[in-house]
Amino acid sequence: METATPVQRRVPRPRADALRNRERIVAAAREMFVEFGAEVPFDEIARRAGVGNATVYRNFPDRDALAREVVCSVMDRTSEQIETALAEGGDAFEALSRFAHGAADERIGALCPMLSETFDQHHPDLVAARHRITGLVDELMERARASGQLRPDVGTGDLMIALSQLTRPLPGTACQGIDRFAHRHLQLFLDGMRAPARSVLPGVAATMEDLRGA
Repeated sequence: METATPVQRRVPRPRADALRNRERIVAAAREMFVEFGAEVPFDEIARRAGVGNATVYRNFPDRDALAREVVCSVMDRTSEQIETALAEGGDAFEALSRFAHGAADERIGALCPMLSETFDQHHPDLVAARHRITGLVDELMERARASGQLRPDVGTGDLMIALSQLTRPLPGTACQGIDRFAHRHLQLFLDGMRAPARSVLPGVAATMEDLRGA
């Protein structure tokens, strides 16, 4: 008697429209987190994304899940830009500057408050995204340092702290209104990172561990 071959169940792939809805939700959430803060109501996010409330909750059961996806998507998108810059080669400090201005466009300072004490800092997705971008920024800075263009007494943490501060809205101001200042002031900071150094910096170079500890 022949033994029937077991039929393997295929795992259904997400439909294209479901993937598009998820992407729209993440994009809308990022915009609204930047504009109004992390406590913006889900129904407002759904309205901005053009989907129903049920679609938002089906993809993201709670606020932490959505906030984590927003943060990871920003880090992943920025990491891809860095990888492209590294693959293209060219001027090392120019590549570092492009990363910094691209990160400013992502409004990372406005998103930082979402990484609160209640946010799961050790979620595997967040850890992986953070490890990836940290390694890439380290590589960008080491490349600029090796070329003699980056002063040797600054660290990756110094740059990330500056990006966070320069892209965070000032109290009592609209987030959208800082664009014309953020890139201008960021360029001033980048010029100060160039070698040769014109002054001695107090303290020691900041690392990413220092930044997370703060």
